[in-house]
Amino acid sequence: MRTHARISVIGAGPGGLTCARILQRHGIQVTVYDRDPSADARNQGGTLDLRADDGQIALREAGLLEEFFRLARPEGQEMRQTDPSGKTLFHHTPEADDLFKPEIDRGQLREMLLGSLLPGTVRWGYALDTISGPADGPRRLHFAGGETVETDLVIGADGAFSRVRPAVSPVVPAYTGVSFLEAWFDDAEARHPDLAELVGQGSAAAADGNRGMFAQRNSGNHIRVYLIRRVPADWLATSGLTIGDTARIRARLLDEYADWSPRWRQVISDNDGPYVDRPLFALPVPHTWEHMPTVTLLGDAAHLMPPLGVGVNLAMLDACDLALALAGSATVDEAVQAYESIMLPRSVEIAKTLEHGAEFLLSTEVPDFAEGGEPR
Repeated sequence: MRTHARISVIGAGPGGLTCARILQRHGIQVTVYDRDPSADARNQGGTLDLRADDGQIALREAGLLEEFFRLARPEGQEMRQTDPSGKTLFHHTPEADDLFKPEIDRGQLREMLLGSLLPGTVRWGYALDTISGPADGPRRLHFAGGETVETDLVIGADGAFSRVRPAVSPVVPAYTGVSFLEAWFDDAEARHPDLAELVGQGSAAAADGNRGMFAQRNSGNHIRVYLIRRVPADWLATSGLTIGDTARIRARLLDEYADWSPRWRQVISDNDGPYVDRPLFALPVPHTWEHMPTVTLLGDAAHLMPPLGVGVNLAMLDACDLALALAGSATVDEAVQAYESIMLPRSVEIAKTLEHGAEFLLSTEVPDFAEGGEPR
């Protein structure tokens, strides 16, 4: 019975934590296991929008929507697109009361979710190795270092290269052919005023069909920029570079973007600190699996897609649907079936739409809301 089930979530990202929070609100015990040694062991990444029709639905069920709005930046919905010469193609400025998809730093979102959980819910330093046991349970989690835990339901919320996914699916993500190279800019208004003006309170983008740039405002006067390029996944190694070769990478990038405007090229020449290499992977479309009563997936573990604004929102909506199914069903098996009957068709439909979405990141087309419509 689900009221007595031992529920284990693997991964303390937004999806896993949202699921745990909603389960606890319904009086259901849950434990979250994460490979990081602590909550602040690494930077959580840039800013993201949470949308009214998915991410915000999950936060409402979690009882955290008002707190989210206190932290979020509605002004972060500002968007500008230029061509490589720097000519503005469109500029969207949100209305003062527009709360459709306000921005929040990923780290702030995680802190909010962690703070909402009962003490001891998350166990840090637990890197899952394998899962054993019969399909109808109980299952045994084998962690690096030798510790094992017996459980009745395993929820894989552990991202692109999930260690839970092999229990239900043999599929692994494939490289899309497009890669991000991330750069950081601190104290933007004082030290990088031209970039700060270009980005405004939200984001700015440009592309020429083969390469692109996307810059986004984070809280605390920080800006992150992603250089988007069609390169092999191992381009650094095949070029005789390592990610620490900042000067040599910068020289290569300045050559690649030689015909871009000085305003955009300063993104390459003026960043603070080293770059971060982020090749983009995606799961094949469609990705489904045969129902198993003791294991299921949510978020990127279930449906990794190109980064076009749906990832975290879908993960949190998955988490919400799964937690509510567990709260409203007589057994874990019934709950997992109910959840997957909603999540799998939804994710397949969206994944089909975004199947070649990595190429869109390099497109010169202006988004369809640029002529005065509402952003989606």
